[in-house]
Amino acid sequence: MAKLVRKFSALAGAAIALSLLGAAHAVAQNEGVAAYEIVPVAEGLDHPWSLTFMPDGSLLIVELSGQIRVMRDGSLADEPVAGVPAVYFAGQGGLFDVVLDPDFAENSLVYLSYAHGTPKSNGTRVARARFDGEALTDLAVIFDATPAKDTPVHYGGRIAFLPDETMLVTIGDGFDYREEAQNLGSHLGKILRIGRDGRALSDNPFVGREGALPEIWSYGHRNQQGLVYDAASGRVYEHEHGAQGGDEINVIEPGKNYGWPVITRGIDYSGARISPFTEYESMEQPIVDWTPSIAPSGMTIYRGDAFPEWQGDIFVGALAAQHVRRVKMENGEPAGEEVLFAELDKRIRDVRSGPDGYLYLVTDGEGGSVLRVTPAR
Repeated sequence: MAKLVRKFSALAGAAIALSLLGAAHAVAQNEGVAAYEIVPVAEGLDHPWSLTFMPDGSLLIVELSGQIRVMRDGSLADEPVAGVPAVYFAGQGGLFDVVLDPDFAENSLVYLSYAHGTPKSNGTRVARARFDGEALTDLAVIFDATPAKDTPVHYGGRIAFLPDETMLVTIGDGFDYREEAQNLGSHLGKILRIGRDGRALSDNPFVGREGALPEIWSYGHRNQQGLVYDAASGRVYEHEHGAQGGDEINVIEPGKNYGWPVITRGIDYSGARISPFTEYESMEQPIVDWTPSIAPSGMTIYRGDAFPEWQGDIFVGALAAQHVRRVKMENGEPAGEEVLFAELDKRIRDVRSGPDGYLYLVTDGEGGSVLRVTPAR
């Protein structure tokens, strides 16, 4: 990878190329902000989708095609992790997240979300297994979203643990089934809260309501590919794709209706209006709306020490826009945005905060990469 020197306007957030030099990493300089370097960590990956940081310092890289790769001591293991279940790899379907159990150091458990099934009957599944550093064993399916669908798109598939050690799972609306997002008798278009064994929790907001599925925590969602619990603020942040426009970041609260498809700023791919409403009684408004769409994927709240000026800000990968969008946060509210890393000219599938205080990016597609963002030396 060539060494690129970039200068960003703190006002506009636009990249201006200054020079092209030969080296193995990219460098950017910001006015009023610390310069950064972008260093390749792993390259030549098969549709990388997400990252997991392990306690021993190794890195798990999830490939949508159904493999988990281990990065250890700076090298990518030749063989993928054994014991990964078969996934339905079609369209947007495949292997999504691998998340550590809160007691991983004692029980070695991990949780996987993935698409499973057939072209005529498929959906989002969550499984649990033990991981010994090389293989998964004792795999057990703990949850299947219902109803099954016949579209290879809009799975959601992000997992986040809450402080009570229950987990949230995003389930997309299946694209052709968007009205199901308002149906409490369907998991489609919902965020679910389940226990580590996959069971519904007795204090979930719709438990006991006739016709409502007990796992539902929030509803009215489209295709949620970003989900973060921020311990510092106690908030759950989620983002989801709109159609043509209407991408959103939401603060998620149990029992709330986030509106899809009744309220949206997006329009259908046919050019037709999806809804005449952008707001409606008892439906939540996003804290950020992107119209036109940036196609968000992956999200982190930066809480590291390497970039103090980014502390508490939201970072979102952008597929269509091919950059990372920094949402500056002040007192819990958005206070401006900045475009970062556009010099890569890559679709950004995921963005994560590492335990080393650095930012990690995942570029999308065949031959995708994992990149580390560090302060410039």
